[in-house]
Amino acid sequence: MTKAPKIIPISDLRQDASGVIKRMASSRDPLFITQRGRATAVMVSMKEYEQTQHELEILKLLARGEKEIEAGAGFDLETVLAEADAMLAEH
Repeated sequence: MTKAPKIIPISDLRQDASGVIKRMASSRDPLFITQRGRATAVMVSMKEYEQTQHELEILKLLARGEKEIEAGAGFDLETVLAEADAMLAEH
């Protein structure tokens, strides 16, 4: 079952910004902020933001790798695995 999104009007955010931020810090869910009845912003905890940015970077790297493979500019699997093993052995 899908969770209902958390939505608050901007006036509530203005009145209790500190409380809203405290609740966001412990939540994984985004908070939708409305103005004049329309969604205008989304607030997430810093931890969730950082996780999202990390996942976005991984997706960008995967997309770049796919383009390199299509262009014939990638490395074969054996070479990549050998380099990975060497890097792990160094640590």
